[in-house]
Amino acid sequence: MNKKTKVLITGAAGFIGFHLSKSLLKNNFDVVAVDNLNNYYSVELKKSRLEILTKNYARFFKIDITNFDELKTCFVKEKPDLVVHLAAQAGVRYSLENPNSYIQNNIVGFFNILEICKNFNIEKLIFASSSSVYGNSNKDKFDENDHVDNPLNMYSASKKSNELMAYTYSSLYNVPCIGLRFFTVYGPWGRPDMAYFKFTKNIINDVPIEVYGNGEMSRDFTYIDDIVHGILELVNIDNKKLFTENVLFEILNLGNDSPVELNEFISIIEKTIGKKAIKQILEIQPGDVKRTSANLRKIQSKINFFPKTKIEAGLPKFIEWYNSYYELS
Repeated sequence: MNKKTKVLITGAAGFIGFHLSKSLLKNNFDVVAVDNLNNYYSVELKKSRLEILTKNYARFFKIDITNFDELKTCFVKEKPDLVVHLAAQAGVRYSLENPNSYIQNNIVGFFNILEICKNFNIEKLIFASSSSVYGNSNKDKFDENDHVDNPLNMYSASKKSNELMAYTYSSLYNVPCIGLRFFTVYGPWGRPDMAYFKFTKNIINDVPIEVYGNGEMSRDFTYIDDIVHGILELVNIDNKKLFTENVLFEILNLGNDSPVELNEFISIIEKTIGKKAIKQILEIQPGDVKRTSANLRKIQSKINFFPKTKIEAGLPKFIEWYNSYYELS
C-alpha cells in the first residue's frame, strides 16, 4: 500500500487553509493542521471550520508559529513531506493600528518556518504572499517581474519580506519555495474582516456600509475554489516541471484576471439579498490601493489554472453560506 503524501498546513483553521485542508483530505492526502486560533476575528468561526477538518481525520496542533520549539516538536513528530504556509497576520487596515503583530507573525513566524523546512529536508514549501506587494501600480495587469519595492503598509512590507527571505533560503540551502500572490480571495466560510462579509452582514441588518474611494476602487476578486484548485495543482506537480535552471524558487500570481469595481460588487450583493445598502461614502484610506489585476501567464505556463467562477456566481454562493451558517431565513 502506497504511503499517503503528508502535508502540513499552517493557518489551517483560517479561510484558505480550511478549504485547502478539506480538499486535500478529499483527495487522499494526510493533513497536519496547525493554527494558534487567535482572536483577530471570531474564534468560534475558526473552531467550526476545524471541527469539520478533524471529523475528516486531519490531525490538529494548536501552535503559534512564533514559538520555534513547539513548531519543531510538531515537525519531529509528524515528518511532513511538504508544507503549505498560510498562517499570517492578515489585513491591510489593521496593520496601521498594530504593526508589531505583522513583524512577529509574518516575519519572525515565517523565519521559523523556513529554518525548520531547511532542517527537515521538505520536498517543497508553498507560502502565501499577497497582491498588496504591487502597491499602486498603474499597469493594466500586475506581472511577477514588476518592480515591487514601494509597499504602502506593513502588511505588504511583511509579505515582500517573506519573498526575499524565501529566496535567500532557496539559494543558500536548496529549500524549494513557491510564493503565491493571492488576489482578494472570497467565498463561503470567509473572513469577517473582509469587505464582502461586512457588506452582507450590514445590508441584512440595515446598518450603513463604509464605501471607500467613492466605490471606484477595483479588485481582482478570486473565488476560493479557484484558489484551492491552483494550490492543489502546485502540490501535485513535480519539482522538475515547476522550477527551471536549478533555481528552486518561484513567485506566482493567483488571481481571477477580471477586476470588478466596488460599486458593481455592492450592487451584486444588494440584488442577491434583495435590499439596498445604506452607503457611507468615504475617502480612500491610507495604505489602500486603487486597483488590482493579475497577469496569469506565468502560472498558466506551469499548471492548469484557468479561474472558472465569475463574481456574479461566487457572491451568491457566499451569501447562501452566510444565511445558512447564521441561521437566517
